[in-house]
Amino acid sequence: MQPLILAALLGLPQAPPPPPAPAAQSVPAQKPLSFYGTRLPFLWNTLIPLDINLDGLKVTSIFFDIRKPESNFFGLLKGADFGTRAQVTVTNTSRYAKVPGFAVAVVDKDGNLLGAASGGTKFGTMQPGDTETFDLNFTQVKERLPKGDHFYLSIELRN
Repeated sequence: MQPLILAALLGLPQAPPPPPAPAAQSVPAQKPLSFYGTRLPFLWNTLIPLDINLDGLKVTSIFFDIRKPESNFFGLLKGADFGTRAQVTVTNTSRYAKVPGFAVAVVDKDGNLLGAASGGTKFGTMQPGDTETFDLNFTQVKERLPKGDHFYLSIELRN
């Protein structure tokens, strides 16, 4: 205490007070949505049937492959590929429009992440009765994807 009084009397600079503790940050309120997550066996280039119903959104299959052109276009596209993807096929069986979003992560038998992709509706909604196939694109980290053992699928659904 005496050194502080002496420093004040002599006009010596004093150490600044410690900064206040940071205020606890609040988590932003989330919009209500439906969620589904699961772990499933992985198969490359094979249609995987699914039977998932999330509030009227029926997910019927997923398919992992490399997108190739359907026609060769005079030999210009020979050997071309247009990216690695997961295709998710869904039908809106509810009476209301839906806005689905999907995420997949493929891992090997040791639990190493081999690739991740996400996607969903780009414009508007899925109307009642609509069936759509969504392409979820894997970018950058994807070369070991065919060696996957299982995958995680997450679905978020907004009305």
